[in-house]
Amino acid sequence: MFKKSLLAVAAASMLTLTACGGTAGAGSAAGNSGDDKITMGFAQVGAESGWRTANTKSVQDSAKKAGVDLKFSDAQQKQENQIKAIRSYIQQKVDVIAFSPVVESGWDTVLKEAKNAKIPVILTDRAVDSSDKTLYKTFLGSDFVEEGKKAGEWLVEQSKASEPVNIVEIQGTTGSAPANDRKEGFAEAIKADPDLKIVASQSGDFTRSGGKQVMEAFLKNNADIDVVFAHNDDEGLGAIEAIEAAGKVPGKDIKIITIDAVKDGMTALSNGKINYIVECSPMLGDQLMDLAKKVIAGESVPERVVTEETTFTQEQAKQVLASRPY
Repeated sequence: MFKKSLLAVAAASMLTLTACGGTAGAGSAAGNSGDDKITMGFAQVGAESGWRTANTKSVQDSAKKAGVDLKFSDAQQKQENQIKAIRSYIQQKVDVIAFSPVVESGWDTVLKEAKNAKIPVILTDRAVDSSDKTLYKTFLGSDFVEEGKKAGEWLVEQSKASEPVNIVEIQGTTGSAPANDRKEGFAEAIKADPDLKIVASQSGDFTRSGGKQVMEAFLKNNADIDVVFAHNDDEGLGAIEAIEAAGKVPGKDIKIITIDAVKDGMTALSNGKINYIVECSPMLGDQLMDLAKKVIAGESVPERVVTEETTFTQEQAKQVLASRPY
């Protein structure tokens, strides 16, 4: 009953679109308020997903447009690589450091080194769990808890039948802010309906191959799966491969909810293989360059800058797919 009612409502629904003052860095003694070029050290998580690739391009393109000298490193999803990169930027005396933390914990030591060197730090996309908020100037990114809530609230809205709904959750990288927060937000939302139960939860590391492997294991160990909640599109796309290989129809036999809204995910949504996507925009480059210039100039910036994002049903995805920039 749930599966039929969910498909019917999902096809008919059309949701409306929703969604520290700084000190000059070590390299800015000459003053960057004029024509002096800003040097930014950017330590990226890696290239684990379509989202991350688009995020990297956004930062690189925006730096070029803004006249910022960008020193870029790829941590390959390893915290130790990011810490090495940040220390290298400190030694090079860049004007500002920006990075998207692989995980939330373990950053205080290297961030204190940057602070002692008078190099301001901007967090992008992911947060750190440090209690010392003076170690970075601002955090630019999405509200991951809210993203998880949006995913769960949609499921609660679609699930009106009084029967158990078995959910499997493919989490993001263990210990990362989006994995922790999306899980929290989703759980908070679905507790409103006692029939919604998470029967299995495992990390797919935000990768398509990880999502496929986890979903294969879920299908072997769980006879009846109604819904997949994947923490990003790539994991959801991997789950689709596993579901199809098992002889089931994704989007019909098993409903799929994901987060990101990259082009591959939106294509799958348009084709009915994914049922609902919560947007998490990777296009942070312009905002990052603007914040960096303000921080280096000693201007006050908000401690938290939340990006504006929306949600997509199948029909909404069809309308915007051709114009998606990533």
